[in-house]
Amino acid sequence: MTRGNTQEVKVHYRGKNVHDDFLVYVTDADLLVKWRNDKTIPMAEVIDSYKVFVTHMHGTQGIYDHASNAELESEFGTHKIDEVAEIILQDGSIIQNKSSSKEGDRNPTNGPGISSNSGVHQ
Repeated sequence: MTRGNTQEVKVHYRGKNVHDDFLVYVTDADLLVKWRNDKTIPMAEVIDSYKVFVTHMHGTQGIYDHASNAELESEFGTHKIDEVAEIILQDGSIIQNKSSSKEGDRNPTNGPGISSNSGVHQ
């Protein structure tokens, strides 16, 4: 996982058969739009990881669990990840979130620390 200010892009697919929500992470929203119109672009360049997540009818919020083979089979008619991911990428909606920076004070209660010769590290 990258650190710092990054763009988190996922594709949300609302299930029609099991009425559940499925998510797949992608590398870039613009590349996904290009892929939807030009299938010569390898899907491996678009998808961030070959994992399908399910949120148990909580939309794009809540806890993401790995979708079971039974859930995939019920919704998509197959449990093959590459086939399921292709359906989600083609028919799902793009969700973009900006991840927050991972920098900052780790424990401000310790004071300034070693570098200033004060605080708890004297």
